[in-house]
Amino acid sequence: MGATDTAFAGSIPAIYERYMGPLLFEPYAEDLAERLKDITQGRILETAAGTGIATRALAKALPPQVEIVATDLNQPMLDHAAERLQAPNVTWRQADAQRLPFEDTSFDAVACQFGVMFFPDKLAGYREALRVLKPGGRFLFSVWDTLDRNEVSRIVSDTVGKLLPDDPPRFYERVPFGYSDPDRIRGEVQQAGFENVEIVVVEKVARASSSRDPAIGLCQGTPLRSEIEARAPERLEEITDRVADALAARFGSSPVENRMSALTVTAWR
Repeated sequence: MGATDTAFAGSIPAIYERYMGPLLFEPYAEDLAERLKDITQGRILETAAGTGIATRALAKALPPQVEIVATDLNQPMLDHAAERLQAPNVTWRQADAQRLPFEDTSFDAVACQFGVMFFPDKLAGYREALRVLKPGGRFLFSVWDTLDRNEVSRIVSDTVGKLLPDDPPRFYERVPFGYSDPDRIRGEVQQAGFENVEIVVVEKVARASSSRDPAIGLCQGTPLRSEIEARAPERLEEITDRVADALAARFGSSPVENRMSALTVTAWR
């Protein structure tokens, strides 16, 4: 994994929040919060919180006496998140999920929405989640299913690759959609020390009002932007337009219907 794979800075956080949130992440944030709403007191740790999309869902679904500590490696993402949510039971803190600055057995649950794919050392991240969990606590995280089962993202990846054929950017294949084998995931979570692991497929549908919105979000609101700019910095807008054309060719003038598939993993300590 290269340095650009985890680079969420500059204008990316705002674009990510505006275009990626409704299109990709909000439906799954609500699902994650629903799975944790039986927690009525104690502390929840969120890793790789990004711009706080899942954090806001958790804060809405859980009673105010539940403390939420939301962390991310990228301070610009947390800064954007903190602007969107000020709540007395939510604390924002920069932290590496592979080296958490928290005491052993200090949280009732650890949650991570679409973040573990970015961990260079996933076993370290899983072991840290296990370490900070109280006995009986659970680690809940989501990852994307294969790119073939997430059509809008696949169209974007394929189109950008065809536009830069000499060195096609492979960010989506390599990272967000590159960790979708349930057997591998289960094996690594168990290797980290979790014995009881459940994995379910969760399908959601979101809609964008135009093909340009997902084109902007997926080309300019993720590290794919860094890959495009490294190869052809003057072509970012052109490539975004061409991606919008490809999505319009698939979905027509109607709103873009983004059918998504993800894996939700629950592991108990």
